[in-house]
Amino acid sequence: MGDFANAVVQGVMVGGLYAMFAIGLALIFGVMKLVNIAHGDLIVLAAYIGLVATQTFALNPLVALIVVIPIMALVGYALQRGLFNRTMGADLMPPLLVSFGLSVIMQNGFLALFSADNKRLHAGALEVASIKLTDAISIGVLPLMQLVLAILVIAALQALLYRTAIGRAFRAVSDDPRVAQLMGLDNKHVFGLAMALSLAIVGLAGVLLAIRANFDPATGPTRLIFGFEAVIIGGLSSFWGTLAGGVILGVVQSVASTIDPGLQVLAGHVAFLIVLALRPHGLFGRPT
Repeated sequence: MGDFANAVVQGVMVGGLYAMFAIGLALIFGVMKLVNIAHGDLIVLAAYIGLVATQTFALNPLVALIVVIPIMALVGYALQRGLFNRTMGADLMPPLLVSFGLSVIMQNGFLALFSADNKRLHAGALEVASIKLTDAISIGVLPLMQLVLAILVIAALQALLYRTAIGRAFRAVSDDPRVAQLMGLDNKHVFGLAMALSLAIVGLAGVLLAIRANFDPATGPTRLIFGFEAVIIGGLSSFWGTLAGGVILGVVQSVASTIDPGLQVLAGHVAFLIVLALRPHGLFGRPT
């Protein structure tokens, strides 16, 4: 029983990282109805930028976030203004295909620049530090920090969307881009800001991923799948639902791993399919 209780606790912690993967994905879909296939590879890009920053400036990975996050935000704005805005319209297929092509290019670029070897960011004692709750259950400080950061990011996003002018602009272009433009909004600029914010969150997620686990040029698609499943389980219209979706996915995988390590990833996919079949709009999403 103690093993299963520990598995649930560890799954909740992992769910915080999955939610971090998913938040940026949910944001750009909510604002632009854009499904970004390259999202997972952008997480890996953030990890590699963190790697270069730590090696070049001898920074702790968490300190390197002050370099990674602004760079990723600039990359996001440039990608949206220079690439995605040129393909967006009534048809969702062109930007989807462009993002797929971007994913392929990025993976091959990583392979050429960094080789296929596994990389990892080292955060010293933080990686092994833990808080003992009972004889059978301990919580790692790093996983706990990931969960807390996911909660803080979602709370900040909620405040930005509903209490600031840029948040109102995001909601306006999401509801009706044409009317928003008639009211004086520059939709292309607003979309660029939304992608910049999404990739700033991706920058945080990428560094946390690189501290927690090894990564390589082919890591991105798996992270995309986990993020996508967390979004769908929770519901596209709810950031808090995305957090719940990440936690559910993490718990299912962790408990399944306790039964048989080979079932870990499969159990998460099965849970995703069950939710999709029973509630296509997600557990906390609103039917449209």
